[in-house]
Amino acid sequence: MSRGRHARTGTEPTTALSALRLRLLLSAIFTPLFLAGTVVFGVWWSRSEEGDAVGPDALRVITLICAVAAVFAVVDLLVVLRRRRQARERAANSRPPDARL
Repeated sequence: MSRGRHARTGTEPTTALSALRLRLLLSAIFTPLFLAGTVVFGVWWSRSEEGDAVGPDALRVITLICAVAAVFAVVDLLVVLRRRRQARERAANSRPPDARL
């Protein structure tokens, strides 16, 4: 019987956990990095012309890649924060009533 929303289909252990601290650290580092890259490459793209060493088409692609990566990093950051909050709430609710004071 599955405790989550989905039935188990693989051979992963039932106690497998994601490394939330590492994901939090990586998301916290890469979110501002990708946002800054999106801004920098977006400004560069807006000022580029066809004869430049790096053309506007390449800069558009780089800008879009940075923007998509920033969205993924923000979503992962929000998921990690939600899971950590839920874990804290479960831990607080599982303590005996005397220990909650």
